[in-house]
Amino acid sequence: MTHVDRYADLHAAHRWQVPERFNLFQACCARWAGEAGRVALYAEDADGRKAVHTYAGLFDAAVRLSAGLAALGVAAGERVAIVLPQRFETAVAYMAIARLGAVSTPLSVLFGPEALEYRLQDSGAVAAIVDGAALPALRELRARCPDLCHLIVVDESPAGTGETAWQALLAGSGAPPPADTRADDGAVLIYTSGTTGPPKGALIPQRAMFGNLTGFVASQNGFPRPGDVFWSPADWAWTGGLWDALLPTLYFGHPIVAWRGRFSPDTAFRLMAGYRVTNTFLFPTALKAMMKAWPRPREHFDLCLRAIMSAGEAVGDTVFEWCRDALGVTVNEMFGQTEINYIVGNSCEDWPARPGSMGRAYPGHRVAVIDDAGHPLPPGTPGEVAVNRCDRHGDPDPVFFLGYWNNPEATARKYSGGWCRTGDLAVQDEDGYLWYKGRADDVFKAAGYRIGPSEVENCLVGHPAVANAAVVPKPDPERGAVVKAFVVLAAGFAPGAELVAELQAHVRGRLAPYEYPKEIEFIDALPMTTTGKVQRRVLRRMEEERAGRR
Repeated sequence: MTHVDRYADLHAAHRWQVPERFNLFQACCARWAGEAGRVALYAEDADGRKAVHTYAGLFDAAVRLSAGLAALGVAAGERVAIVLPQRFETAVAYMAIARLGAVSTPLSVLFGPEALEYRLQDSGAVAAIVDGAALPALRELRARCPDLCHLIVVDESPAGTGETAWQALLAGSGAPPPADTRADDGAVLIYTSGTTGPPKGALIPQRAMFGNLTGFVASQNGFPRPGDVFWSPADWAWTGGLWDALLPTLYFGHPIVAWRGRFSPDTAFRLMAGYRVTNTFLFPTALKAMMKAWPRPREHFDLCLRAIMSAGEAVGDTVFEWCRDALGVTVNEMFGQTEINYIVGNSCEDWPARPGSMGRAYPGHRVAVIDDAGHPLPPGTPGEVAVNRCDRHGDPDPVFFLGYWNNPEATARKYSGGWCRTGDLAVQDEDGYLWYKGRADDVFKAAGYRIGPSEVENCLVGHPAVANAAVVPKPDPERGAVVKAFVVLAAGFAPGAELVAELQAHVRGRLAPYEYPKEIEFIDALPMTTTGKVQRRVLRRMEEERAGRR
């Protein structure tokens, strides 16, 4: 672990250089396309199929897809859903949509029909690009999404009106000139779960690329260096996979590995050894599984890792030490969220990590712990982590989202004056290190996924057996937490293992697999406030006390 501390110098020297006009297609694709042989993606799937794609090939496919989308009538500012796993076509879709000046709306292939339907309706997506994994769900719900005029089908045959084969769409010509977007124009609409109500769409601007880069470079120990190759199992439909892996790697013109298949420790090590991966983003849950499966991995795999970033939950001392000793890499923990990503963390080559700390604000970001009124608090005083709209020099920080889609009230609540609230509580020490103290609301992380209890509770209440429900995290040594539901049964229903399985299947089939409650406890009544709100914190505290006794 380094003993060098260049933090103060890096912060003082950093100045944002954000051009007025900026576009992700130009920055992440077009500028590298003239270099013959420069590799953009190594693609592999679970059936053993492999392919190598260059930046020239990415550019060509993106131009042709943008021509096809334009021919369908997709215009600048309109939303196009991307419902694809890690694969070449996913990267092409992001680049083509950016080239048109349209807005990518990434949706996970893990989403069930209800989760997909809400996001497609709310975003008003006019087209969706989808492969076989989610195609049946899209076909079933399409009639309830009046704006969704086109399905672009990858690897499958179109069926019916409004469906177009990917290859047929790319066969056309006459692409419009690339959009001359402003840095402040919307680029990506990503949905994030909250405590109450349905998920909110965070509109991320083109300029957010710059806001992410200081943290990305720092947490990846000076990425890029000659020969750097990136891989992460993080889904490219999420902020972690898109803005922490795919887009910054393409921005720097380096290769990223696209693995279309399930995560396993064996696969992770095989991919990293086979593709000579130097840099990665791995959730703590993934690192724990890898540690248990391969305590001494370098005895079995020829690895060349030089940087690991981890986020989503605390890494913990045991995993931290295993990475350092067994992998030879000091983990750089990172903290951010969809709306303001990559804002706090570590960079072991530039400043020392303090075990248990979230790290410090990355260069260019002014971070403080604030009180309810929005005033910064002194060191040692707990409060809410917040980021100021301007850096220490008074220049606007480009990392900020533009607002929640069609929800100005929620956007306004996110801010206190110039401070954008994260909803996470922490204490800051004299040296600027942040120490996590929990959430200000009831959102929690389970196995690295952000869980908004409201969506799961609403789904449960949609089952005839459920009169009311509350969802909280149950502490778990492997995943950090698992989803637990407390359920009040409707009249005429009795608790039992069969009903538990039925309710779990009900949620799994409508939302996403990681959202279904791993445990359900039937309860006569939920703890409520005098105004009728469920007191999730009472149930959460009860689970923490039970875990302590165990």
